[in-house]
Amino acid sequence: MAAPSRRTKITEETENMIVVTAPTGKIGGQLLDHLLQADAEIRVIARHPEKLDPAVRERVEIVTGSHGDPEVVRKAFVGADAVFWLLLVDPQASSVESGFVDFTKPAAEAIREHGVARVVSISGLGRGTAYEKRAGIVTGSLAMDDVLAGSGAHLRSLMMPGFMDNLLWQTELIKNQGFFGDPQPGDLRLPRVATRDIAAVAADLLLDLEWTGIAEVPVLGPEDLSQNEMAAIMSEVLGRRIEYRQISYDDYRAMMAQGRSEPIAEGMVEMAIAKAEGLDQGAARTSQNSTPTSFRQWCEEVLKPAVG
Repeated sequence: MAAPSRRTKITEETENMIVVTAPTGKIGGQLLDHLLQADAEIRVIARHPEKLDPAVRERVEIVTGSHGDPEVVRKAFVGADAVFWLLLVDPQASSVESGFVDFTKPAAEAIREHGVARVVSISGLGRGTAYEKRAGIVTGSLAMDDVLAGSGAHLRSLMMPGFMDNLLWQTELIKNQGFFGDPQPGDLRLPRVATRDIAAVAADLLLDLEWTGIAEVPVLGPEDLSQNEMAAIMSEVLGRRIEYRQISYDDYRAMMAQGRSEPIAEGMVEMAIAKAEGLDQGAARTSQNSTPTSFRQWCEEVLKPAVG
């Protein structure tokens, strides 16, 4: 994987306070499992700490609030050595830039103020491609990384393709109607990654005390797959026919407009268009950036139990 080959276990002799944002989400929750197994000293920022597992709450320090709040991050980053930064853009944000850049600026200032040594962020593939400046939500995430890079901390930006786990949003369609949909052409092969692997890469970096500088780390899963190939694998694992249906951009725009501001909905559409045109194909696959969980394994261990 792209992270360091060894994981430094935190001991009484090695202090490494790690602050985790978005700890109740898919990635954050699995990241906490890795860090707790390593006996790390952990502080979390959570809007709803009651959503944390009780066993987790007993072992971490909790700062309640949003990591976009200047007072919250100023408090949370006191004595911190590393920060895991994951931003789920506010669906009602007035612009993509505001949703990412304005949200992140207070954290960057607090990182600088408290001398936080390392930051690991979750971002999107596409920097250096022809689509970088017109990829909507991904463009916002890259601008977010630029803000973090200016904080003075060492930075590793984990650059993500599509998540396998996003299919869980369509569990009812898969279960009851036998199909799933997306705007991508059915035969377009793209990297796909499981959130469990993202969490593992992030944990390795957060627990390692030696890396320095600013770099991007693609996290690509083990293989490129098309939506049609994914449908075939899902059919085999679930034991019934599952189809992929391509959604028009107009229909996708209408779907994204539900519960989102117009700029954020349009940012989602722009991201989908950029991905369909090759946004996620800009990073060459290597043994270092290929993670282990195959789509078939993910379907067997995650999707199949969810579908029932």
